[in-house]
This record gives sequence, structure tokens and C-alpha cells, in this order.
Amino acid sequence: MLTGIDPVLSGELLLHLDAMGHSDAVVIADAHFPAARLGERVVVLPTLSTPEVLRAVRTVIPLDDEPVLDLMTSADGTVLDVQRELIAAAGTTEDAVRFVDRFAYYDEAATAFLIIRTGETRKYGNVTLRKGLVLPGA
Repeated sequence: MLTGIDPVLSGELLLHLDAMGHSDAVVIADAHFPAARLGERVVVLPTLSTPEVLRAVRTVIPLDDEPVLDLMTSADGTVLDVQRELIAAAGTTEDAVRFVDRFAYYDEAATAFLIIRTGETRKYGNVTLRKGLVLPGA
């Protein structure tokens, strides 16, 4: 265990997050997401929700320029509670979010540096963020 590191962030996960470069994407996905099919690097955190994992990831990863988050568009186009929780966990607003059609989201997720599959069971509980610059003194 490390001091000052959120306990959600395992050593394996920290290794991958550290290896990411500027603008590399990480998908934090729900339990329904086809992570094994789409991802080259997959970390599974089956007991955690996507907002919990996003909140922890944001403690070590700055967000890139807008849009700062991608969310999968729900079937009826409404913003769901889990998506509102993800926006809050990222520390941003809905204005900085890009909503992406389900199959386009899958296509983009396949190019992500890392996919983290969680135990989130609510539908459309998926989020993509891109790593911003880590500046000295940050």
C-alpha cells in the first residue's frame, strides 16, 4: 500500500496509467462492456462502480482539452443518473462531454490505451477520458 494513493488504484492499474502519454485514452467501462474483445490492455475491478473508479483515476490523471469526457449515448438519448455521477466524478460539467453513439463508442474504445472494466451494472455506465499534460509541480 502507498501513502497518498487512492486504494482503488492497484499497482497494475497505476503501471498502465503511468505509461499513458498525452492524449492517450482510458475507458472506464461497466460490467456489460465487451472489454476483452476490444482492449489490448484490460484491468478488471469487479467490485467497484464506474464513478468510484473514475474518481480515483482523476486523482492521478489530468484531463486533456475538450471534450474532456466521452459518454455512450443512452438508447433514448437522455442523460442517466450514472452518467451524471460520472460527470461529477470527473470534476467537470455536461458542457464538456461528448455523447457518442453506442457502436461508434465501441470503435473508439478499441483504440484506447487502456480499458478498465468495473462491476458497474447500470446500463451506459461507460466513460472515456484522455490524459492531459502532467506539468511540473502538479
